Parts: sequence; structure tokens; C-alpha cells
Amino acid sequence: MASETQSLGFIGGGQMAEALIKGILAADLYRAEQLMVAEPHGPRREELAERHGVTVHAEAGPLLAACPVLILAVKPQVVAAVLEHYSGQLGKDHLLISIAAGITLTFMEERLAPAPVRVIRVMPNTPALVLAAASALSPGRHAREEDLQLARRIFAAVGEAVVLEEKLLDAVTGLSGSGPAYVFTFLEALIDAGVKVGLSREVAEQLARQTILGSVRLALATPEKNPAALRAMVTSPGGTTIAGLHVLEKGGFRGLVMDAVEAATQRSVELGRG
Repeated sequence: MASETQSLGFIGGGQMAEALIKGILAADLYRAEQLMVAEPHGPRREELAERHGVTVHAEAGPLLAACPVLILAVKPQVVAAVLEHYSGQLGKDHLLISIAAGITLTFMEERLAPAPVRVIRVMPNTPALVLAAASALSPGRHAREEDLQLARRIFAAVGEAVVLEEKLLDAVTGLSGSGPAYVFTFLEALIDAGVKVGLSREVAEQLARQTILGSVRLALATPEKNPAALRAMVTSPGGTTIAGLHVLEKGGFRGLVMDAVEAATQRSVELGRG
């Protein structure tokens, strides 16, 4: 049910901000007239206002005055400048939810000091664009339980949302943050494989996309079955599937996936250290 009084502001109007706006409106968490967006790029402001009926501004000052809840949706490299510019206008009555990758709670809280701004850090992923994100949330020192619940409702509007300790967000980045790229690479390989064995690219793409979609839907629809059990359902003794799986095992497929997640996690740690 939509909030009757509060307004929600977005500092930054990029794709992830728009995905959240779509989800929030669809879930009736806020009405369009309660949403405000600060976006320096004029044509982008016009797009957001026309598509969603939100109020737009060229800078964040009006949002800080009108919105007790703010979503920081700018590129990580400009977070410090944004926080330092507006730190005098942010206070204990503000909840700041950041989706800037790699920017720690400590980093943000130090730049907002001495004001005890309530901060929550979120790591979403790009399927938020189709309201199918996997997001992890971590609260800062001053955040309250009701702040965390509100943030969780916002991100649940664009997919699944879990609350974790901040120290685990690098692992989240390695798994679900970077994960879509692994899946798209696998999808691309399936399509090329279909072409290699004689299918047209159009047909191979159609079948490969639907195969991945159907497999994920089956996994979601049967939570009582683990991935090994689902794999066994399509792996007959001496059949085609076990022949293909044998090749994947010889190539170290699962180990490579694990290594990829670990490498992305370590890179997230490095980026977080500046």
C-alpha cells in the first residue's frame, strides 16, 4: 500500500533507478507524485517524467528538503563528491540507501559526519531492469529496524532481497552481482554450440533462451529438489546428457564457475579498498 505522506527521492536517474521506480509503482509502495529524481542530464529527466510521471530536478537540493528517504543511485566514482557537497543538508531525519557498488558504509558515514545519517548499503544486480533482481542489504551504524524493513520492501519490489552483514557483500558481488554475465556467457556458448551442430542461429537462440528460462523456473517451482536432483531428472543411464556432462566435468566446468565467483569477489574487495 502506498505511503500517504512521505516522498522518496532518487539521487541519480540511471537504469537501476528507473528499474526501482517501475517496481515501486507496480507494488504501490509510493505514488508517482511522491517520487522525485535528481538527474543532471536534461533529456534523461524528460524521459523519466514522461514515462513515469515523477517529479524531476537538475540537482538534489530539493529532494533533500522534501524526501526523508533517499536512494543514492550514482556511479561509485562520484559518491564522495556528492556526499561532501550535500553533507550539510543531510541529517538524522534522513535515510540514505546506497546502491553504489563497492562504496562501504564506513566510507559514507565518515563523509556525512558528524550528522548521524541512517545509511543502508544495497548490492542489486541488473535483472532489476525486468523486476527479477537479487539484492543484498546491509544496515549502517545509525539505521533502525524500520529503515531496514522499508529498504527491503523497496528492493523486494524488483525481485528477491536478503539482509546480510556488510562483510558478505563482496561475496554477493562475486555471485549475484557478476552472475548475470556468467549466465549470458553460458547462453552465448549454448547458441554457438547449436549452430556448430547444424541449427540455424535463430533457432539455436530461441531454444537456448527458453532452455535456461525453463530450467530456472523448474528450480524455483521445486524448492524441495536440489540442483543435483534436478540434473538427475534429465540424466538417463548411458544417454546423451551424461555424455555431455562428462565433457563438462573433464573441462573443470564447476571448478571454473567457482573460480570466477572467487575472482570477482576478490576484485570487489580490492575496489572497496580504493
